Amino acid sequence: MTDIVEGQPAPAFDMATAGGDRVSLDALKGRKVVLYFYPKADTPGCTTEGQDFSALIAEFDKAGATVIGVSRDPVKKLDRFKAKHDLRVVLASDEPEDVTEAWGVWVEKKLYGREYMGVERATFLIDGAGVVRRVWRKVSVKGHAAEVLAAVQSI
Repeated sequence: MTDIVEGQPAPAFDMATAGGDRVSLDALKGRKVVLYFYPKADTPGCTTEGQDFSALIAEFDKAGATVIGVSRDPVKKLDRFKAKHDLRVVLASDEPEDVTEAWGVWVEKKLYGREYMGVERATFLIDGAGVVRRVWRKVSVKGHAAEVLAAVQSI
């Protein structure tokens, strides 16, 4: 597993997004980037997290940050998820699975005694120069978006 640490250059990414666009780290140079990984679109925790980031999107924008939610869901599912919950963040599809691998969030999980591979809920704050400034692992959704916003505003 790749271990992303603060102070290292962010691994490059280029993904398809809801709405038929693409998003890449190169295209966002000069802007702060909040890259949050979530397990599955339209599940309770992932919906709450998307709504919490969306509620603060004007503040993130004012602080010069782009917020990108990443899952392995196909773009069509992300389109439905975004529309159903009026999400205002960029939703990116890592259906090829290379971004979740590169960022070290494809991990072994346990649920009800069963082990399986899945996406770890994690968030990374990247500065305008492409350097990882903050890392949040095993994220608890409640209050997380506000904590990330405070970190964005401090750099």
